[in-house]
Amino acid sequence: SNGSLNNDIWNWAPSKRVNVRPPLGIQNISSELPAKCKLEQNYPNPFNPTTNIKFAITKSGNVNMAIYDINGRKVEELVNGSYSAGTYQVDWNAARYSSGVYFYTIVTNEYSDTKRMLLVK
Repeated sequence: SNGSLNNDIWNWAPSKRVNVRPPLGIQNISSELPAKCKLEQNYPNPFNPTTNIKFAITKSGNVNMAIYDINGRKVEELVNGSYSAGTYQVDWNAARYSSGVYFYTIVTNEYSDTKRMLLVK
């Protein structure tokens, strides 16, 4: 084992009945079919150090969400995987980043959008 915490979490025996949140803090907050794809403004904004971002997808498929700094460098990938249609919330903890403007982008098979947010420490 390379000591990866994520692998250890997913390899726990189901008999332990431990409620493990996915490491990135993404949760499905509604499985009702949204009327349209949407990326909402993060809340709170400005924030320090945590904020949450809601998004809705109308079809199952791959979803990628990443955070970029003001220079366009990707600083973190929050979501990268296959998700069912529904509404989701992702938490981002920016404790290790410096104050400033950041952008977050969502990309799915039929939708993409970008919004900006402000980290104030």
